[in-house]
Amino acid sequence: MSGLSSLFPARLLSSMHTHPRDRTSDPLARLRFALETMPGSRKYVFTPATRAEILSELYDAFWGPHAHLFLPTTLSSLPPHSTLNEVQSAAGLNKEQPIIPGRPCGYIFKKGEACFRCKNCALDDSCVLCSRCFEATDHTDHNVSFFIAQQSGGCCDCGDVEAWRAPINCPHHPPKDETTEYLSAFALRTLQATPRAAARVMIGQDVPPVRDFPFRVPIPPDLRDTMARTVAYALDFIIDTLDYSPDDANPPASEEELRAQPSGDPMLRDQFSVVIWNDDKHSFEEIVQLLRDMTNRTRDEAKAIADRIDDQGREVVEMHINSTRLLEMAQSFAHIDLGVTVRRAYDTFREQIAMVVIEWLLDLTRSRLRSDTLILREVVAAELLAPRKNYSLISAHDASKSLAEIHDPCRIDWLFLYHTRLWKKPRLNLKEVYASLLSLSHEHKLAVASHFASVYHRIIDAYLLFDREAETSIKYFALQLFTVPSVALYIVRQHNIVSRLLHLITAFFTNQIRDKRIVYPASPNAEVDVDTFPFKSKRFMPVFSDLRYLCHNEPVQQLIAHNREFIAHFAKVCQIFMCVNPNKRASANHVEYEADAWISVFNVTLSLSRVIKVYGEAFSRATVSELVAAITTVMHHILVTTAVADEHRDITRFPPVLFHDVTFADTTYRVVDFDVMEGWVSFHHSLQWLLAELFKHVDILSEDSLREIGLKDLRDVCLRSASEQAILTIIDYPLRVLVMIAQIRTGLWVRNGFAIRGQLMHYRDFMLRQLCYDQDLFILQTALVILGPNLVLISILDRFQLLGYFSGATYHPVYETANLPGMVEEMLYIIITILTENASATKMSIQNAIRREVIHALAVGPCTFTDLSKRLSERMVEDVSFERVVRQVSNFKPPESMTDSGTYELKDEVFEEVNPFFYHYTRNKREDVETVLRNRLKRKTGVENPVLTPRPLDFGTGPFSAIPSIFESEVLLQTIFYGIYNIILITDAEGTTPPSSEAILDQLVHLIMVAITERPKVFSGIAVRKVFEDEQSLLDVLCTFEHHDKFKPYHARASWILDCLESHERESVRLRRRLVEDRPDANADSANAKKKAAKARQEAIMRQMKAQQASFANNFEDLDDDEDEDMGETPEAPVSYGTCIVCQEELNATKAFGSLAFLQPSRFLRRHPDGHHVYTNEAVLCPDSLDRVSPSDANLVFPPPASDMRNSKNRAHSFDAFPSQYTRFGLHSSICTHMMHLECFTVYSGSIRQRHRAQATRNHPESIPRKEYICPLCKSLGNVILPVANAPLSTELNGLPFTEWTRAAGISILKSKADPVLEGLQFRNGSGEFVFWAAQDPAYQSFQRSPDQKDPMEVHKMVDTIMVVARNVSQQSRHLRDRPEPEPGDRGAGVYLPEDLVGYTIASMEVAQRGSGTPGRMVPDAIPEAQMRMIRGLVTCLTKLVALNFRNRPDEGRDSMRHAIMKRLLPEWSRGSLTSFTYPLLLRDPFTILVETAAVAPDMLRQVLILAYYACLARTVIGLVYILNKTRSYHVTAVPRRRHTDLFGDVRMFFMSVVRHSPVFEQAGDLVCQAFGEARIEKLLYMFTLPFLRRAAILCRAMLPSAFPTPEATEDISEYKRLLTMLDIPPLSDLPNQDTLQTALSVWCQHYGTSHAASQLNCGVVLDYPVVYRLAKLPMVLDHLYFDQDKIMMCQRCKTVPLDAAICLICGATCCLQSHCCVDYENGARGECNMHTRECAGPIGVYFLVKRCSLLYIYANNGAFAQSPYLDMHGEVDVSMRRGRRQYLHHARWEEVRKVWLNHGVPTLVARRLESTVDCGGWETL
Repeated sequence: MSGLSSLFPARLLSSMHTHPRDRTSDPLARLRFALETMPGSRKYVFTPATRAEILSELYDAFWGPHAHLFLPTTLSSLPPHSTLNEVQSAAGLNKEQPIIPGRPCGYIFKKGEACFRCKNCALDDSCVLCSRCFEATDHTDHNVSFFIAQQSGGCCDCGDVEAWRAPINCPHHPPKDETTEYLSAFALRTLQATPRAAARVMIGQDVPPVRDFPFRVPIPPDLRDTMARTVAYALDFIIDTLDYSPDDANPPASEEELRAQPSGDPMLRDQFSVVIWNDDKHSFEEIVQLLRDMTNRTRDEAKAIADRIDDQGREVVEMHINSTRLLEMAQSFAHIDLGVTVRRAYDTFREQIAMVVIEWLLDLTRSRLRSDTLILREVVAAELLAPRKNYSLISAHDASKSLAEIHDPCRIDWLFLYHTRLWKKPRLNLKEVYASLLSLSHEHKLAVASHFASVYHRIIDAYLLFDREAETSIKYFALQLFTVPSVALYIVRQHNIVSRLLHLITAFFTNQIRDKRIVYPASPNAEVDVDTFPFKSKRFMPVFSDLRYLCHNEPVQQLIAHNREFIAHFAKVCQIFMCVNPNKRASANHVEYEADAWISVFNVTLSLSRVIKVYGEAFSRATVSELVAAITTVMHHILVTTAVADEHRDITRFPPVLFHDVTFADTTYRVVDFDVMEGWVSFHHSLQWLLAELFKHVDILSEDSLREIGLKDLRDVCLRSASEQAILTIIDYPLRVLVMIAQIRTGLWVRNGFAIRGQLMHYRDFMLRQLCYDQDLFILQTALVILGPNLVLISILDRFQLLGYFSGATYHPVYETANLPGMVEEMLYIIITILTENASATKMSIQNAIRREVIHALAVGPCTFTDLSKRLSERMVEDVSFERVVRQVSNFKPPESMTDSGTYELKDEVFEEVNPFFYHYTRNKREDVETVLRNRLKRKTGVENPVLTPRPLDFGTGPFSAIPSIFESEVLLQTIFYGIYNIILITDAEGTTPPSSEAILDQLVHLIMVAITERPKVFSGIAVRKVFEDEQSLLDVLCTFEHHDKFKPYHARASWILDCLESHERESVRLRRRLVEDRPDANADSANAKKKAAKARQEAIMRQMKAQQASFANNFEDLDDDEDEDMGETPEAPVSYGTCIVCQEELNATKAFGSLAFLQPSRFLRRHPDGHHVYTNEAVLCPDSLDRVSPSDANLVFPPPASDMRNSKNRAHSFDAFPSQYTRFGLHSSICTHMMHLECFTVYSGSIRQRHRAQATRNHPESIPRKEYICPLCKSLGNVILPVANAPLSTELNGLPFTEWTRAAGISILKSKADPVLEGLQFRNGSGEFVFWAAQDPAYQSFQRSPDQKDPMEVHKMVDTIMVVARNVSQQSRHLRDRPEPEPGDRGAGVYLPEDLVGYTIASMEVAQRGSGTPGRMVPDAIPEAQMRMIRGLVTCLTKLVALNFRNRPDEGRDSMRHAIMKRLLPEWSRGSLTSFTYPLLLRDPFTILVETAAVAPDMLRQVLILAYYACLARTVIGLVYILNKTRSYHVTAVPRRRHTDLFGDVRMFFMSVVRHSPVFEQAGDLVCQAFGEARIEKLLYMFTLPFLRRAAILCRAMLPSAFPTPEATEDISEYKRLLTMLDIPPLSDLPNQDTLQTALSVWCQHYGTSHAASQLNCGVVLDYPVVYRLAKLPMVLDHLYFDQDKIMMCQRCKTVPLDAAICLICGATCCLQSHCCVDYENGARGECNMHTRECAGPIGVYFLVKRCSLLYIYANNGAFAQSPYLDMHGEVDVSMRRGRRQYLHHARWEEVRKVWLNHGVPTLVARRLESTVDCGGWETL
C-alpha cells in the first residue's frame, strides 16, 4: 500500500484501508473506491457483470437509504442488470403523464420512431410532433409530412409556445397564458440590456428550479445531498477519463509514441488494447472477415463484435502485453481506413466505465422520484452547470489549457468539448440527456444554450476538421437551440454568436487553420483559394444553415435591421466570395483539363446566398434611414472590392475598371469598357445579390419616406455616395454574367468544355435561379431607375457588342453569322424582362408570386406535383402556402391505373393570367404556351388567327413606377427599328429568313405591343416621326412587314399594331399603309379554292377506304361460314394454330409442336383453418355469388377521406393475414399462349445453355438445372412444353338418364373380364388411384428408352418434360404433402398428377376468378380460351400416360380404366369383397375422380359429375362437423332464416344421415346441429360446395365446350343454382326421388363411418377455404404502421423491431430486410426474406418493404423490386420516403399486386425484370 500512498490524496486513503466488502458509512466513498480500483480488479476485461456492478454502486450511492422512494412497492432493491427507468416503466409508473398547463411534451424520439411535421402549424422545419400529440391535434388539409427518426435525441415540440405559428390545441399539453407574457418581457429585457464585452454564461445557481409544478414530493435533505454529490462525482469521473482520450481514431506510429500517450494509470502498466471504431464505409461482412483473419475468432464471435461496433460505436478487439503485435494489427486495420486506436488497457477500461455512467445519467433523466418527474433532471442540470472538482488521482495531465478562453468552465462545457472523444452510443445518450434538460424550463434552455454558444467555435472546429462520426456530432444540437426565437435572441445579443460564426466562415474558407483549430478571430485580409481543402469539404453546409436558422428568427431579424454592424460584418464575409472561380473563354484550343472546383464553389455560394436572402428580408423591419445606410454600406464594399486599385488584388477576379466613349443615335455615352469574349468573368458576386435584396424593399424606399430624411428618390440614395461611373461599375458585374450566359447558350464557349455548361445549368436552374440569376436581372432593372434608361440600355448593347448591329451593320466583326441572331435574341430577352417583370419591383407578396409561378408552370400542360416543384424555386416550394395555391389554381386528377401518377391541370379561367413572355420561360416553352393560348382564344372567339394582346404592366407607385416611361426612349425605338429592318433586309437579299428570326420578331412585336399598351400616344408619335436608315421610320417598316410574304404568321399582329397607331396618328398611317383591299381577294379566292379541292380529295379517299373495309369484313365472315360447312367433308386440310415463334412457319398436324408452359410448386390453395372462428364467420357472411364483383371493392376514392383514415386507424394491430400453415401443396401450370415446334424448342434450349456459358458472371433469369427457359417473345418463364389438344369433337356426352346409366354401367362391369394388369396398377392401400399417374413412378419410361411408333405429334416427348419437372419437385416436397403415398422407389410414389397438377391448376384458376365477373356470364366464360386449351393439354398428357401403360391394347386401356372408375364410385362395387377398395371414397377428393374421368372417359362426365357432387356434399358435412365442433356458436354470426331450401331441402336430415354410422361422430354431429341451427349450416354447406361446382364447370367446359353451355338466367338467381342447371345436377332437395344416389351415399357414409378416421374424430377430410382470397391487410395510411410498431412489426426470429422491416403479404409476418441479425449461413448467407419464403409460400414471396416503401417479389433465390402500392396525397410514389409526405394505399395498385399473386405471376415478373438488366452484383443491388 505504501507505494500507492504517495499517489492518493490523504482523504481517500482512509476509505481504502477498509476491506471493500465492509460497507463503509459513506456510499459515495465506496463508489469512488469501486470505480478507481475496478480496472485492475477486473483484469481490464469488461463484461455485462461489470456493467451491473457499476450500475448498482451508482444507484446505492445515489439514493443511500432512500431506495423505497424510487422503486415500486413490490421491490426492495433494484434487480441486477436492469435500470431504474425499466423497473418503473414495467410497474406502469410512466404510463399516463398528468396534464399540466404550460408544460411541454418533451418526448424524446428513439431511433426508428415516426415524427410528424405540419408546415401550416410549425414555425419552422425543426418543429415536430410525436405520434401521440399528432393524433390528438387536428391537421385536416394541412401540409403534413412524416419521417423516421434516424437516431435518438430529437424531441416533440408540442406545448412549446415558441414552436408554433398558432395554438395547436393539444389536449395533453394545454398552454398557459403567463408563458407568452413572460417570453415577450424576456425579449424586451434582452434587447434593452447592453451586451457585455466578455460574455458571462449562466451557471447552476442562476437557474431556479421549475416553478408551479404540482407534483412535488418532500425530499429528505440528506437524499438531496447524496443525489447531488453522486451526480457530480459521476460527471467528474467522465470528464477526468476523457481528459486522456485522443481526439481522433488513429493508431500510434511507433512503440515510443504508444508509451508516450497520456494515461490515467498510476502504475503505467504495459497492458494494451486495440479498439475498432464504427464508420459508414465498411460493410459488416468486411469487418467479420477481418476479425476472423486477424484475431482467429470464429464467425459467431466476430459477428457479435461487429454487432457491438455498430451498436455501441466501438469495441475492444484484442488485449495483450505484446505491444508490437498489437501495433501491427492496428496498422493493418488502419490501412483500409478503419478507425482504430491502441491505448493502455487501463484507460480503455475507464472509458468503458464512463460509458455506463453516461447510460446511468440518461436513465436518471427518464426516471421519477415518486410522482415528481422533474427533480432528477433538475439535479443533473444543476451539476452539469457547475464547475468540475478535480477528483482525479493524478492531476499531472493539464487539461485546462484546452478551455483557456473560458473563465471558470462548467462541466457541460467540458462535455461539449470532449464530445468528439466519445463514440456513437454515449454520444447519442449524452445528446438525449441535454435534450431532456431543454424541456425543463425556459431558464434551463437558456443556460444550456449559453454554454453551447460559448464553446460553439470549438465544436465547429472539431466538426469541420477531425470528427470521424459527423452524424452524431454535438454540432447538430444547434438545430434544437438556434431555432428557438428567444434563445437565438439571447445568444446573439449576449454571446455575439452571429459575428463569431461569420469569423469562423471567413477563417475556414481562407484556410486559416492551425493545429486542427480554425484561427479565431480571423485575419481579415486573407484570400480564398478554391482548390484548398475547405472548399472540397462537404461539411460546411450545416454551418451556413446554423447561421440561417439564427438569422431567420424574428427578434434576430430586428437586430439585423436596426444594428449596422451586422450588415457591415456580413458584407465583409460576402466580399471574400466576390467573383471567385472566374472563367475565361477558350478561343483557340479546347480546355485540356476540366476542373470540377466549380461544383464546390457553387455549393458554397448557394449556401451563402440563402443566408443573403434571410439578411435581406430582415430589412423589411428597418426604418428608411437604416435601409439607406445598409445600401450605402454594401455599395461601398462592392466598390472597395472591385474598383479600388491596390497591389494585393487578383486581377483575374477584379480587372481594372476602364471607361470608353460610345456613340449611338448621334449621342455619346461614357460606359465601362470590358469585352466578355476576352476578359475573366465569374458567376459569383454575392455583394450584388445582397444589394438586390435590399433594393426589393420598395415600400420603405417610396419617395414620401425618402423625403423625410431629405432625399428625393432612389437615384438620390445611390448617387449621394457614389458617382454614375461607380454605379455603372456595380451593375457591370451582373451584366457580364448575363452576356457570358448568352454567349455560352449561343455556342461561343464550346471549347471550355462541360464545366462551363454545368455552371450555366446551376445558375439558371429553376430551383436556384431565385438566389442568383433573378437577382442579377433585378440589379439591371434597378439601374434603369437610378441611372436613366438610355445609359443602361447602351451599356447592355455595348456589353453584348451589338451597338453596330442596331445601328444598321448586319455584318459583325466578332460574332459569326451563325451566332449573331442568338446574341440578338438573348439581349432582347433581357430587355423585355427588365422592362416588364414586376415581382421584385412591386414587392409582390409570396402568395401572389407562387400563384404566378404555378400558373406559368402549369400553362404548358398538366404535370405531377414533383415535376411542378422542380419548375419552381425551392423557397416557393417550401413556403406554407404553396400547396394551398396549387389547389386554388388547378384541378387534381387522381391516378387510376397501376402505372400512372396523379396530375395537376390548370383551371380554365386562370389561363387569362398567363403571359407567354414570362421571364422564366425558355424559348420552346414560350412557343408552346403561345400555341395553347391561341387555340384557346380561337375556340372562344372563333377568329382564325387571334392576337394575344399583352396585359397592362403594373409597377405600382414605388421607385419603379417610372419604368413604363422607358418605352418613350429613342434608344429603345432604334433597337426595335433595326431589329425588324435588318431581318427584312437579309430576307429580301437572300430569299430566306435568317436563323432565329421568328424568335427575334416575336420579341420585337411583343415589345411594340407593350409600348402601345403602356404609352400609346408618345410611342405612336415617335414611331411615325423618327426616321432611321433610308429615311424610313418604324411605321414604314411595319407597313412593309404587314404584307410581306415571308412573314405571314405576323400579319394579324402587324395589322393590330397599325390599327392602334392609326387611332393616334391617323393621317401618317393612312398615307403609308398599303391599301390591299382589292388585290388580295383574288389571292384569297385561289387559296380557298385550293383548300376546297384538297378537302374534296381527302373525303373521296376516306369513302373508298370505308367501302374496302366493309367488303373485306363480309368476305371474312363468309370464309368462317365456309370452313364450318366444309369441316365434316374434307378433314384433309390441316387445322392451323398460328405460327411457330422461332421459325415463323405454320403450326399444324404435319410437324410436332407444343405450347410453352410453366409448372411451379405452389402453396397457394388454402385449407379452412379449424378452431379459427374468424374464417368460419367469413364463409357465413360471404355473398351468394362469387362470380360478381363484391360491393366493398367498388367506388374507392383517392386520397381517402379523413373519416376513412380515422376509422382505419382504430383497427386491431394485425395484418389480418391468412396463417401459412393452412395451405395445400401442389403443382400449378400456366402458359404464355405462345407455341413452338419441338425441333425449334430443342434448338432454342441449346441457345440458352450457350448464353449461360458466354455470360458466366451474370445472374440469369432462368435456371438450367430447373429446366427453365424464357419465352423468346413475351419473356415469360417456362419449363415444360404441353401438347395442344383441340376440343375432342368426336366425344358425345352419354345421354342416358342417370339411373339408367348406373344400371348399364353395372351390367357392362359384370360382362367384362377381370383385369389383373389394371388391378396391379392401382394403389395398394385401396384408394383406387393409379400408380402411373404418380410423378415419381419408377416404371415410367422416357421417350428415349421406348420411342413411340404411332405418335405423329410426339406427345410422349412433351409428357417427358412434365414428368422430369414434376419428379424434381415431388422429390423435394414430400414433407409438404400429407396424403398417404407409397415409399419412394415403389410404384405410385410422389405427387398424384390428376389431383396435384390438373386439379390444383383448375382450383387455382377458380380461386383467381372469385369476386370478379360480369352479369350474364359465369366462371367458365371468364377463363380465356388459351387456359382452356392448357387444361385440355394437361388432360391429354394424363391420357398419354394411360396409353403408355397399355401399349398392346387397341383401345389403350380405356375400357378397363372406365370400369375401374365406375367400380370406385358405384355403391355395389365401392366396398365389396369383389374389389380391393378398402379406403373410404369420402377420404378422396371427388374432383380428382372427375379429372381421371375426363382423361379416359370424357363421355361419362355428366354422370360421374353427379356422383362426385354428392360425394362432395357428404365430405363437406364431415368436414363441417370437425370444424364446428371446435368453434363456439356465439362467435359465428347468426343467419336469420334459410334462403336456399330449394337447393338443399331438409339439411338437418341429410346432415345426420351422413354421420349416423359412427356413434362418436353422430354425437358430435348432433351437438353441432343443435348449436348452429339449420340456417347457418345450410349457408356453410352452400359455401363449401360452391367451389367444387365452379371447378367442375371449368373442367367440363374445357373438355366439352358445346355440351355445357351457359344457361340463360336472370341476375337474381344465385350462382349455385345457375351452376347446377348448367351441369345438369339434381339438387340435394331432390334426393328423396333419387334411389341410386341414396344408396350410393349410404354405402359411402357407412364405409367412412366404420373406418378408423371417423372413430377418432380426426376426420381426414380437410375443406378448402371457400371465400375470396386476400393478401395481408396493410393500413390505409402508411404511417399507422409506426404508431405501435413494437406491437405490429416484431421479427419473430430475433425478437426486435427491425430497422428495415419487410412485411410478408401472404401471411403477415415481419422480417428483417437485408440485415445481419437474421441470416441463413447454411444457404449462401441469404437474408430473412428468403428464409421466411421457404417456410411460408414455398418458392415465391411477396413483401412490402416499409422503410424503402417498395415491394419485393422473390422466386427461388432471385427477386425483383417493384413500386409501392402506397401513393402520397399527390398521387405519386415516394421511394424510401425521401419526400416524407403521408402515404395512402392506392386500391388499383394493391389489386394489381393481388392479381400477380393470384395468377401465380411472381416467377415470370422476376424473370422479366432480370431479363431486362444484365447485373453482375446480384439482383439485390438493382
